[in-house]
Amino acid sequence: MSEDVVRDANGNALADGDSVTLIKDLKVKGSGGVTLKRGLLVKSIRLTGDPEEIEAHVDRVRGLVLRTEFVKKA
Repeated sequence: MSEDVVRDANGNALADGDSVTLIKDLKVKGSGGVTLKRGLLVKSIRLTGDPEEIEAHVDRVRGLVLRTEFVKKA
């Protein structure tokens, strides 16, 4: 895993198990037209090896990878 600190859109450090909120509506590719709305709370994120991406599970999509530029720490 990378030594880089994973940061949200506001510059706050993120860790495994944190909760984040989406700051933009996101269309999920390959999910049959699911759109995640701004303000959605995503619980228990997991860090990936990339400091610009996190892995999350939401109701309709499992194993979702989100860019950190679209989330803020809850």
